[in-house]
Amino acid sequence: MKYLVSIHRPNDFNHEAMLDASVREAIDRVNDEMVAAGVRLFVGGLRSPSSATSIHLEPSGELTLAEGAFLQATNYVDGFWVLECADHDEAIAWGRKAALACRGSVEVRAFAGAALKE
Repeated sequence: MKYLVSIHRPNDFNHEAMLDASVREAIDRVNDEMVAAGVRLFVGGLRSPSSATSIHLEPSGELTLAEGAFLQATNYVDGFWVLECADHDEAIAWGRKAALACRGSVEVRAFAGAALKE
């Protein structure tokens, strides 16, 4: 089963101040461990929500663009992994490792639908 493990940060998070070399090394170790275990399908870090462009579908069917994040929230997704795990417990174990390495909160969520089955 495929899982999304996403890192969440508060809006005022400062990458330069908070993610020192020891954090980057811990994240690299978790990535290496995921690859060695054969569970990591994809990984990606995201730029600040302020760099996003949102595309809104209006009731009229027209599409409008807006600069910035789609949702106004106190936290944002900073990065994520897509993992292939045997079950929810395995995904949670990887999520715990990710949270410790990233020194941040993590959400673990299974993908839905047959489209993701091999």
